Amino acid sequence: MNIDARHKTAADLKPAKKAPRIRQVPALTRGIAILRLLGRTDEPLGVQAIARALGLVPSTCLHILRVLADENLVTADPVSKKYAVASGLVALARSALRQHTFPAVVQPDLDELAQRYGATAIGVEASGLEHMIVVAMARSDSPLRVHVDIGSRFPALISATGRCVAAFGTYPWAEIQAHFTKLRWDNPPTLAAWRKEVHAVRDAGYAVDDGRYIRGVSIVAAPVRMPNGSINALVVVGVSEQMRRVGLTTVGEDLRTRAIRVSRALGGETLTGG
Repeated sequence: MNIDARHKTAADLKPAKKAPRIRQVPALTRGIAILRLLGRTDEPLGVQAIARALGLVPSTCLHILRVLADENLVTADPVSKKYAVASGLVALARSALRQHTFPAVVQPDLDELAQRYGATAIGVEASGLEHMIVVAMARSDSPLRVHVDIGSRFPALISATGRCVAAFGTYPWAEIQAHFTKLRWDNPPTLAAWRKEVHAVRDAGYAVDDGRYIRGVSIVAAPVRMPNGSINALVVVGVSEQMRRVGLTTVGEDLRTRAIRVSRALGGETLTGG
């Protein structure tokens, strides 16, 4: 039905509102870029190296670094004049993690797993195929345990967690293969063997890495499907001899059951094995 414009209200004749324009804040953008660079760099960096890596004017870079240092987000070595991330950044990260649903939901399970198997239990969060980060953790009282910290990062496709990501993620095989070729293992599997293991993970609902990623260390993981479709994981890491005594299958089946429950609790699709 056509309506004559004379009968339209004033509101009908108003132009549609435009989406709010996001104004760029160059100093903030550059500061974030500096923090990201320092966060992924193993060694502290000087002003010139940071400026060169980010395409900044060295004097501008120095001013931003001084502000970040005043806020305790970076620290400067007085002798080498090189910068690294500081404890203030870690405090911010911990605050964010405390408010994150996944760490809060999995922590009780991690506490139980660590004590039951005398190993380190961790919750890891995926970031595509680039990396996974430890966002929750529990340690046992056992003197034989693998040390891991909150915030530790590792390649997304490495070890048992990587098999879970490859098995239950939605990434094209060509993309997975490209990332696989860059992985570093103590005892690397062939691509063909690894692909068979990935298919087996789909049936089992959990994955095992028995000394391939780190010699003498066994890692068992089960996938947690998040509401956005990404794959997180519950993981138990321990000295191989001790983990074999407990039973890698026993640990895997326990993790699978817990991961299914966590997936449901978080509103993600339930992932089941055979």
